[in-house]
Amino acid sequence: MVCMENIKQLCYENKIILAPMVRINTLPMRLLALDYGADIVYTEELIDHRLIRCYRKVNETLQSVDYIDKSDATVVFRTCSREKPYVVLQIGTSDPERAAKAAQVVEQDVAGIDINMGCPKDFSLKGGMGAALLFNPNKACAILSAVVSAVKIPVTCKIRVLQNIDDTVALCKKLAATGIAAIGIHGRTIKERPMHPNRDHFIKTISEALNIPVIANGGSKEIKVFEDIIKFKNITGCSSVMIARTAEKNCSIFKRDGKLELCTVIRDYLRHAVDYDNVAPNTKYCIQNMLQNIQETEQGRHFLESTSLQQICDLWELGDYCRQKQKKMNYLRFEERDVACNDQKRIKPNSVDEEETKNDVNSLKCMYIRSLYPRPEDLPKTKLLNWAKLHNKPLPKYHTEQFEKLFKSTVTFDNQKYSSSFWEKNKRWAEQGSAIVCLHYLKVYDINYMKINGILG
Repeated sequence: MVCMENIKQLCYENKIILAPMVRINTLPMRLLALDYGADIVYTEELIDHRLIRCYRKVNETLQSVDYIDKSDATVVFRTCSREKPYVVLQIGTSDPERAAKAAQVVEQDVAGIDINMGCPKDFSLKGGMGAALLFNPNKACAILSAVVSAVKIPVTCKIRVLQNIDDTVALCKKLAATGIAAIGIHGRTIKERPMHPNRDHFIKTISEALNIPVIANGGSKEIKVFEDIIKFKNITGCSSVMIARTAEKNCSIFKRDGKLELCTVIRDYLRHAVDYDNVAPNTKYCIQNMLQNIQETEQGRHFLESTSLQQICDLWELGDYCRQKQKKMNYLRFEERDVACNDQKRIKPNSVDEEETKNDVNSLKCMYIRSLYPRPEDLPKTKLLNWAKLHNKPLPKYHTEQFEKLFKSTVTFDNQKYSSSFWEKNKRWAEQGSAIVCLHYLKVYDINYMKINGILG
C-alpha cells in the first residue's frame, strides 16, 4: 500500500484511532485521546441537515472554531487548532448532494470526512442512513463519489460486515473504487452486538483484498492494555486500528507506557470540558461511561445528583478552576443567541421585543445560568414565589412566546410585567430569566451581582 502523506493529506496507514461514538466524541474527549497518544480522532456522527444549517464562528474566548445552528444557537461542532491535523468529521447522510454540501461546510477545519455506513440504530436505518446504506450500494457509492469530488481532504467510510464474507468483500471493493482514502470495518453484522464475537477473519480477508488502508474496529472486548491493540492489528492484518468502547471507559488506553488511574483520566477530561465550555449533560454522560460500577460509591452518588459542570468539577477538586473559566465564557452565550434571535426576527418580525415596547414591560438582557443555583430554593422562580408569599402578593404568572426553537418569557407580578430580552433554548429557562429581571427590580438581585456572575448582557 502507498500512503501519500503531506501537510494537507491525512494518512490512514499504521494509525491508532479514536472511533466515532455518539455523545462521547465531543471536543474534550477527542483532545484527551490525542493527549494520550491517539493518532487520529473521529467526531461523533453529525447529521448532514444540521451541518448545512450551521454558520461558522471563530470563538476568540475559547480559541476554538464553532459551527452553530442558526435556528437555536446550539453548538453542533466545536474544534480547535490542536486537533485540526488529526480530526475526522463523521457525517450521517442518505443523500449525495446533502452529504457533499455538509462536507464543504466544515472542510476548512478538519483533516478528513467520514461517511457513517455502519450505525444499526433505528434512527439511522429509518432515515436511510448508517447501516441502511450497506443494502443500497449504488446510493452508498454515489454518496462517496459526490463527497470525494466536493472536497480536497481525504474521504473515508465506516461499515459493518455483511453476513457473507464474499458479499462483504465485493461491497468493500465497490466502495473503494469511489476514490476513498481508507475504509473502517466493524467486524459485526447489523444485528450483532458487543456480546457477539468480532469477525476478525472478515477484516483480514478484506484487508488482503483492498489496496487502500483498512481500519479494524470491534475488538474492544479483548483490548485491556495497549499491547492488545497491536495484537488486534496483527490478527486482522489491517493497516490501522480503531478503538471505541475501551477508550470510552478509559481513554488512556492509547498510552504506550500504560493506562492511568481513572481519577486522573476524569480530571484530565474535566479540564478540557471546562476549557471548551462543554455542556454539563454531555460531560456527565461521558464521565458516567467511565465510572460504570464506581457510581455506587459515595462520590459516585454525589456525581449522579450533580446538574452542572461546576458541581461535577467540585467532586474532582477542580471547582475553583471551573468557576474562574466560566465567568469569562458566559458572555459568549449572549453573542451566539443574538445571532439566532436576529435570524428569527427576520422570519417573524412581530417579535416579543415589540410587545415589550407596547406593553411597558420592564426589561433587561440577562441570562439564566443553571450552575449559579445549585439548590432548588435558590432558583429565581422559587425565590420570586417565596418573596410573593412573604409579602402577601399575588403569585407570579408567566407567559412564554416561542419563535422556532427559541423562547422568551414575561412574568406578571404585582400589576407589572418583567422580561429578559435574551432568548433561551427552552421554556423553563425563559421563565427563570424573566424571574431574574423581576427580582432585580424588587432589589433582590443587584447589578453588581449580575455582572460579576456573567448574567447581565
